[in-house]
Amino acid sequence: MAKITKEAALLYHSQGKPGKIEVVPTKPYRTQTDLSLAYSPGVAEPCLEIEKNPHDAYKYTAKGNLVAVISNGTAVLGLGDIGALSGKPVMEGKGLLFKIYAGIDVFDIEVDEKDPEKFIAAVKAIAPTFGGINLEDIKAPECFEIERRLKEELDIPVMHDDQHGTAIISSAGLMNALEVAGKKIEEVKIVVNGAGASAVSCTKLYVSLGARLENIVMLDSKGVITQTRTDLNEQKRYFATARTDVHTLAEAIRGADVFLGLSKGNVLSQDMVRSMAERPIVFALANPDPEISYEDCMTARPDVLMATGRSDYPNQINNVIGFPYIFRGALDTHARAINEEMKLAAARAIAALAKQPVPDVVNEAYKVNNLTFGRDYFIPKPVDPRLITEVSCAVARAAMQSGVARTHIEDWDAYKVRLRELMGYETKLTRQLYDTARLDPQRVVFAEGAHPNMLKAAVEAKAEGLCHPIVLGNDETIARMAQELDLSLEGIEIVNLRHPDEAGRRERYARIMAEKRARQGATYEEANDKMFERNYFGMMMVETGDADAFITGLYTKYSNTIKVAKEVIGIQPGYNHFGTMHILNSKKGTYFLADTLINRHPNAETLIDIAKLAMHTVEFFNHTPVIAMMSYSNFGADTDGSPQKVHNAVEYMQHNYPELAIDGEMQVNFALDRKVRDVKYPFTRLKGKDVNTLVFPNLSSANVAYKLLQNMSTDAEFIGPIQMGLNKPIHFTDFESSVRDIVNITAVAVIDAIVAKKKALHT
Repeated sequence: MAKITKEAALLYHSQGKPGKIEVVPTKPYRTQTDLSLAYSPGVAEPCLEIEKNPHDAYKYTAKGNLVAVISNGTAVLGLGDIGALSGKPVMEGKGLLFKIYAGIDVFDIEVDEKDPEKFIAAVKAIAPTFGGINLEDIKAPECFEIERRLKEELDIPVMHDDQHGTAIISSAGLMNALEVAGKKIEEVKIVVNGAGASAVSCTKLYVSLGARLENIVMLDSKGVITQTRTDLNEQKRYFATARTDVHTLAEAIRGADVFLGLSKGNVLSQDMVRSMAERPIVFALANPDPEISYEDCMTARPDVLMATGRSDYPNQINNVIGFPYIFRGALDTHARAINEEMKLAAARAIAALAKQPVPDVVNEAYKVNNLTFGRDYFIPKPVDPRLITEVSCAVARAAMQSGVARTHIEDWDAYKVRLRELMGYETKLTRQLYDTARLDPQRVVFAEGAHPNMLKAAVEAKAEGLCHPIVLGNDETIARMAQELDLSLEGIEIVNLRHPDEAGRRERYARIMAEKRARQGATYEEANDKMFERNYFGMMMVETGDADAFITGLYTKYSNTIKVAKEVIGIQPGYNHFGTMHILNSKKGTYFLADTLINRHPNAETLIDIAKLAMHTVEFFNHTPVIAMMSYSNFGADTDGSPQKVHNAVEYMQHNYPELAIDGEMQVNFALDRKVRDVKYPFTRLKGKDVNTLVFPNLSSANVAYKLLQNMSTDAEFIGPIQMGLNKPIHFTDFESSVRDIVNITAVAVIDAIVAKKKALHT
């Protein structure tokens, strides 16, 4: 992990607009009508509805997606009592985490008040604004009473994350660590170093999971908390031990199975760890320096299972794994509280998630090939995109079952879809592609079976129910790679095209290809040699009906792939060219970009083919094409070179397709801004329409445009390249394609094959 300097931290918080969060309007506001609806007089109507039924505030306002992060700054991170205002950067940071991980909006509120009664009164007074309250960085023991009172007196979820966030995540980690160690929670001896809000809450949750009080020893700054001490508050008294033989950490930890540290750095020695039971579990959670360093702990006991609060070591206990999704589930059920059942449900969901196969996006984020459940991975990573569905659903169910939900979720599949869409993990278009492909899975050939991403994509596409994968490559190499990546090859056909057993098929393919291309000078011997190449062999599988679709491109140069596709598959009748398209899904809508990969310097004839192919491809995806032909000039302003070619292509398309919304040549700003375009150029065939398809004048502009958008768009999804114009479903990737990119293309290829078969039946 890179070292964070003071200068870098201050610059991060100050550069541009100071702070880390802002308020963004969610409704139109450009016209006088918009403003009249937003404020006076229109705003009176929802006000009156809420007066009649207060629960309608969830319907007409942001209450149902708004959480208050409230602090008085008395226990900020590791900084202590630095005051309400000084803690504001932390509260803004918490708001940022709520937003990026669960789509929840936040107002951070810093209350300059240390008196618990006055603080409680202030929070109660502003509570109607919010759907939930996250108490933050309030010192113990006051935090216990503040949370208890607010939970009793308010009808919205209240949670002090410093207490319960760590408790929930560490409980999930403890359940899994005990499973790996082969131990039972009701039998293990637990030592807790620290007796603050987080330590008390963690230990109480462990008890709820089955840990026995008589097996727990807790220590504060004065030593072991025993029943003979007279300086204990209510929370500490609950955990006071009857043992009289332990006074120090060294004495308490001898023979212990579990150590939980929520205290300060470097208080646990190697000798103490050595004195623990076999396969000890050490959760050293002090930040930034744990009670014992990871290196020292592993050296002292190689059999240890360890977790820290740091991201640069395995098994990070990070509250962000919990609180965004706990509040998400609570908000979506309009819950009155976050209760014990909801916390336990979250802990169990987090624990269960760590046992599932890890998505490729998580492996990529941590620069590893395969995270698998075990001693180095028993807690999910914060970037795991499944957390929002698994944890939020578990919490929402628990809210409903425990009776604190005011609204019920009926369709859980639809709820999961909404959550994925909320976070940009899935779009309506992607879901439609997957759902359509699942209706009739086809046989899809994956050319580069020895490429990790291609093999992972084949396995994932099979698991998603999209296709019946056929993987090309050396079967021994693929089996070895699958073992290294912890992939199951069940249900996946592996074809080693160079194996002697495939000689008959190679010869058959060679004869067919030689006969097909005899007039182009092809010979059987030449064709037979080509069948040792995966692109020729794989495309012939599709050409002969041995497979339905083919995906290639991770290793192969496009120029070679294009050549092979033309030889083996051929271009659709009525066209002299084929091309590719990328689809951009963004908050502004869905856009189709062509030709992004194939035709370097298209003339007018080529641009006509691309425009026609784009028209049919957009229709294939159930959109009505509204096409702008791109250039650096507008409507005849420049009559030389590229603009003239585009002009001629537009003229042809408008003459031959009079009902098609297509125009150009035009600059991209006019294409995408309907209002400006309609005022400046009212004569266009696009008047009153929003463009969704951009046809570029050459490969350079198209390729640069989609890659620029891809790299600058943090909340947009790209699907492609999508092949347009070949006789069979042959689809391409590129060397930068992720597993998800390839799976998306697989869904497109399957649908392409389904449509091709239906067309064949009707001809």
